Order: sequence, then structure tokens, then C-alpha cells
Amino acid sequence: MKIKQIELLKQSTPLKKPFKTALRTAYTADEIIVRLTADTGEVGYGAAPPTAVITGDTLESISHNIEDFLLPRLVNQDMDELESLLHTVSSALVNNTSAKAAVDMALYDLWAQKHNAPLYQLLGGARSTLETDITISVNAPEEMADDAANAIDQGICMLKIKVGNDVHLDLERVKAVRERVGKNVLIRLDANQGWNRKEAVRIIRQMEDMDLRIELVEQPVKAHDLEGLKWITDRVDTPILADESMFSPRDALKILEMRAADLINIKLMKSGGIYQALKINAIAESYGVECMIGCMLESSIGITAAAHLAAAKKNITRVDLDSALLLAENRVVGGVQYNGSEMTLGKGNGLGIEGLIFPE
Repeated sequence: MKIKQIELLKQSTPLKKPFKTALRTAYTADEIIVRLTADTGEVGYGAAPPTAVITGDTLESISHNIEDFLLPRLVNQDMDELESLLHTVSSALVNNTSAKAAVDMALYDLWAQKHNAPLYQLLGGARSTLETDITISVNAPEEMADDAANAIDQGICMLKIKVGNDVHLDLERVKAVRERVGKNVLIRLDANQGWNRKEAVRIIRQMEDMDLRIELVEQPVKAHDLEGLKWITDRVDTPILADESMFSPRDALKILEMRAADLINIKLMKSGGIYQALKINAIAESYGVECMIGCMLESSIGITAAAHLAAAKKNITRVDLDSALLLAENRVVGGVQYNGSEMTLGKGNGLGIEGLIFPE
């Protein structure tokens, strides 16, 4: 099997509701889609959304870097040489992890199709279903409580609550959600770098004292502030999850050696794809640290690739792959399927993506 044709497509999908975090507000999910066609007819899919406030990548930079630096190195290459192809993609340029991730997942998709198996089985096959949370955007406490209740009504049993844009309101937001959904719903918090270290310790301790039952707090301080992350981790009982601080295997080593966080969040758009994400998970597992698999604001293509990675590895114990549920419509045929919080991978080869639907 050789790569015969390479296409880049652009897609923008409206959201059901504006997506608000401490870093940005989004109204659409935009992405660059990579479509690799083999000489045997199989098609591999990958995609990357722009998340400039986290990865530094824009639609223009993703498209340019894929077209000029990555794809020329893949035409007519043999899929039997997957490791070589992935290394080529990973080393073709510095940073630009979203562009690399889109090509990486399309290569893995083709490779698994060549071997007539779902990707997760070839990568480890730990499970075939997953359970995800759903994100509640940062808004007024009452609106967040309403959104949380609506999610529970739709069969969601885990919530990720966005906080961090107003430390004085954050406690009220969490209280309002917990009171509305009851004691048994799992709640995670994501501050998106929005607190300083003293604010973080103060509010987390308050939530502990109030028995708000927070499973974990994601990235309470700025991405570069590993000392602050460790300072918080050492002073609270609630597990701290490193997200924006955590891009590469080298980042994982530094965070784990410092014991700066209790958990690691892997996102394909930060790692540059599955190839490097596997290394991150292996490093974390060797330290006895569990991983979460997360996502950006993306369609079912990237979500499906991340789900296959999560399903492959037992050390990925938490799943935050909800962004496809936030879209007003699904334009991907096949791939991962949702039933409330449950995600099913199906039995199709590769990523199991059959095609795309474009609006007229």
C-alpha cells in the first residue's frame, strides 16, 4: 500500500451554544481535514482545529505547514514503513503540533486499514467502549447549573466545569452546579490557567471543606509555571491535572520528575499526534501516573483518533472527548458513536470513518 493522493479540506461547523473558557469564546468549530488515498483505494482521515491560545496554531499555519512541509514527504511512500513516516512527520518542523497531529492520525488510519483491524486493537486493545465527560462553559452560576442539569437529562454522568475567568465567582459556580445535579454526579474542574497559585490553593481548599466532591482540577496556573503547579499539588488533597503545561514526552519527564502534578492530560493537538502521545503515556505509566485523554474544539475525526488511543491503553483512565457533542451537526460518517456518556468505537477498520458530509 502506497500513498497515492493527498487532499486538504477546510470545514467550519456551528456550535449548539458558544463555548466559553478562561482563554476564549468560540462560536464555530473550524478545522483542516487531511484525506490520504492509497493506491489500493483505502482512505485515511485526519484533522486539526486551530487553537492559537494554546498551541499557537491557526487555520492558515496548519494548512501551510501541512502543504509545504509534511505532505511532500509522504507522496508515493509505502505504508509498510509507518515508523519512518511518523518520524518524518514529527521531525519535519519544530512545534506546529496540530499540523503534525492531522497527518499522523491519517497515517495511522491507513496503516490499520492495511492490516484489516480497528486502530485501537493494533495499539493495544484494552477496551472497546469509553465513558466521557461533557464540558460546561463558564457563565453565570445559574446558567451553568441549568446547562449541567440539561446534560444529565441527556444521559451524561460526568461533568467538566470551566472556571478561571473570575476567581470570586468560581466557588459560586461550582456550588450552583453541585446543588443542581446532586452528590453522585462526577465533577471535574478546568481553570485553563486562570488562577494564581495562592488563589488556586484557597479555592480548592474551600471546595474540599465544603465537600463539593471535585474529582480533579485541571491546569490551575499558567502553562509555564511548573513551580506554581507543584506548589498547589503539594498543598491540596484534590488531584491536580497538568494540561497546557504538557505537550511533549520531554514535558512529561520534567513534570513527573518534579512531581508537579498528580495526573497528565494528553491531547493529540498538543503532542503532535498518536506517535508522540504513546510515548507520553508510557513515560507516565513508568512513574505510576495515570493519564487523561482530552481534546480541543474539534469534530468526530480527531475525537475518533483520540478515542482509539484511549481504548488501546489501560493507563489512560479518564476521558474528556466531548467536543463532537457540542456541534450543531455531525458531518462525519462513521467513527465514534455516543450514547449519553458512553462512546463506542465500532468494528470498522482503521478509525472507521466512512466519509464526510459537506453543507450545500
